[in-house]
Amino acid sequence: MVSYTVIIETGKRNCSAYCPDLPGVIATGRTQEETFENMKAAIKFHLEGLLEDNQEIPDPVSKAKTIRIARKNLCDTVPA
Repeated sequence: MVSYTVIIETGKRNCSAYCPDLPGVIATGRTQEETFENMKAAIKFHLEGLLEDNQEIPDPVSKAKTIRIARKNLCDTVPA
């Protein structure tokens, strides 16, 4: 079993997702949950296609971390 990092972005009307380790593999949905499920299906479809074409399955190398910064510590203006 392999684990790929998936980035989900939320827009005004829907969400979209991509996988840094699988360029071109994307998905959308109305909610983050729907987008995540669609992305799982897209990744599975992509990997099955690679196997059918006798290509290697890329190893996942991307990692994601969240950085927390207190808003009160940010500058009010950005220097020019």
